[in-house]
Amino acid sequence: MRIAQLAPLYESVPPRLYGGTERVVSFLTEELVRQGHEVTLFAAGDSRTAARLVPMCEQALRLDDRCRDPFAFHFLMMEAVVRRRHEFDIIHSHIDTLGFVIGRRTGLPLLATMHGRLDLWELPPVFREYAEMPLVSISDAQRRPLPEANWLSTVYHGLPDDLYACTEKGGDYLVYVGRVSPEKKVDAAVRIAVQAGIPLKIAAKVDRDDRDYFEAEIRPLLAHPLIDFLGEVGELEKGELLRGALAFLHPVDWPEPFGLAMIEAMACGTPVIARRRGSIPEVVDHGITGFVFEQDEEAVACLRDEVPSFSRRRCREHFEQRFSARRMAASYLAAYRAVLAGVDEDAPTADGEERCLKLAG
Repeated sequence: MRIAQLAPLYESVPPRLYGGTERVVSFLTEELVRQGHEVTLFAAGDSRTAARLVPMCEQALRLDDRCRDPFAFHFLMMEAVVRRRHEFDIIHSHIDTLGFVIGRRTGLPLLATMHGRLDLWELPPVFREYAEMPLVSISDAQRRPLPEANWLSTVYHGLPDDLYACTEKGGDYLVYVGRVSPEKKVDAAVRIAVQAGIPLKIAAKVDRDDRDYFEAEIRPLLAHPLIDFLGEVGELEKGELLRGALAFLHPVDWPEPFGLAMIEAMACGTPVIARRRGSIPEVVDHGITGFVFEQDEEAVACLRDEVPSFSRRRCREHFEQRFSARRMAASYLAAYRAVLAGVDEDAPTADGEERCLKLAG
């Protein structure tokens, strides 16, 4: 199959530092190439891929100090895809609603994966206008604000099996990986760690828009002797942090669309301690790959009572069953075939993913 993958240009594919969507695009692209498909990746120029790369800017826009309007390069990407539309059987967009325009204008089948939150007031009119657009959600919970949209399936993110190694025994510290913002609740991670009396390593980026919040609300918390703020880390350092941790803290307070770092921790056998928000009850199998909590006190009790006897091997095995890159690629290939076949069926959720595979043949 000839597949065009459209990646956001904010980060390279894969990212050098923080980045979720671009990391998923990388894992999917490389697995599709490995399976023999002809994949063209539209992405930042410093991306690394076995696919045919069409560079749309010199480097990841977030790391380019010259960039003030990232949409300019995304519009150029859309135009490039339209010009080369004869080269593809299907277009897979990871650039949010921008991809809808390409699907309607090229006449080519287009599948759009929604990677972000959908509870924003400005989105319903867009989805009503493009009601015909086949969509993939990354969790069933992500769909809730827009249940009437044209959902084809839910495809959970996946990682290569050999990306992270599992350790039989965790270390003596907790880890938080992500970014600093009010909804990500780094402050809650600090409170939980301090109450539990366990050191916490924070590997997180701080965007320009969140700098004031970081300085006012988070930096004062970092003076505690149990807290070690590392800033952004690369892939190798992140793997070592996750592998060596006692547990991964994810006390978010927003409608989490998926939470890629959670399955990265699972791949290392490290239990995920996450607040019940958005996708988290779908992604974390309570008692198997981690524990779901509501109040901070529950997380503290879990760290004291449940984590010491946690089976890291069983966690890893469950990750391999649910969140491998092979399974992700198979699910997307089924969705591509369903789009190409013009399937008009009720949209299967993650629990009905096999139904999409069957429909696609």
